[in-house]
Amino acid sequence: MILSNLGRQQTALRSCTSAVGKCLYAPKTQRRRKHKVPILTHNTTLRREGLRDVLSPDGYEIAWTRYQQFLVDKLNQLTAQTKDEDTKTKDLLIKYARDPNHAALFNYASAAHNNHLFFESLTPDPTPIPSTLLTHIDSSFSSLESLRSHFLATADSMFGPGYVWLVRRTKPSLNEQMKLSILATYNAGSPYPGAHFRMQPVDMNTAATGVMANMSAIEYARMMRGEEGTNPKDERVGVYARGDGTGNPNAPYTGTAGSFGPYSAASKTAPGGALVEILLGVSTWEHVWLRDWGIAGKRKFLEAWWEKIDWEKVLDRSGYKGAGIKT
Repeated sequence: MILSNLGRQQTALRSCTSAVGKCLYAPKTQRRRKHKVPILTHNTTLRREGLRDVLSPDGYEIAWTRYQQFLVDKLNQLTAQTKDEDTKTKDLLIKYARDPNHAALFNYASAAHNNHLFFESLTPDPTPIPSTLLTHIDSSFSSLESLRSHFLATADSMFGPGYVWLVRRTKPSLNEQMKLSILATYNAGSPYPGAHFRMQPVDMNTAATGVMANMSAIEYARMMRGEEGTNPKDERVGVYARGDGTGNPNAPYTGTAGSFGPYSAASKTAPGGALVEILLGVSTWEHVWLRDWGIAGKRKFLEAWWEKIDWEKVLDRSGYKGAGIKT
């Protein structure tokens, strides 16, 4: 095995007062944890047998059970006793993608979300691809084999860890009838438009004049989100965002109208980006495939993974089923 067994809990002595039955020391494992490892549909089978021809039981243990638990533990540490302790991973990664002071929280939330999407779309008993989904694949890629070829080639050519995604445009143009696309993200990156948005019209390394001259990077980021009163000295952010120049929280916003104002749907999309939903993803992280496939086995792993896709799960995520979409 690549990693030593880290799953065994450490024991600790506890001194208890017999009169009241109160423990003076409680190990960390007894603390309540709000974020938990999701239970996969085939988890019992996969833990016992692995994913045949793809992951051994030990490989599954590393790539899902231990790794996902590690990510969840980190999330619990970072969100304990905060308003985010019950927030879903997708909401967390979108919320903190633009906040450099919470980069660790974004990374762990996004990694946990990505890994779950990857494993959730695997099955030990694959079934034929539904005809509704196949129709849209043919429309976007000409054939299922063409999608497979492009998808695996993209994943195999990634130099470093990350994910390759099959996504659907949620607001396509008139010439793109629910168009499907392939996207790649590195490390803990996310294809969600709210997560990869980066709007910085002023270079904060060189800005020296105007209302932003004395702002910290934190204050600037909050200003771009329209949050008022974030500067304790003069509420500079509130003055900028509110229309009466006083920072009055009840004053109307100014300069925010139109399709591309900071409160419009378009403002949540990165320049050149698109509103998408994830249908399918594969992990290229080495800890997923290295244990069972070796240094040069990435391509073989990807080919084997393709044969274990749960296409019914992909169809459920697609929005095609029962949506009144012409096929």
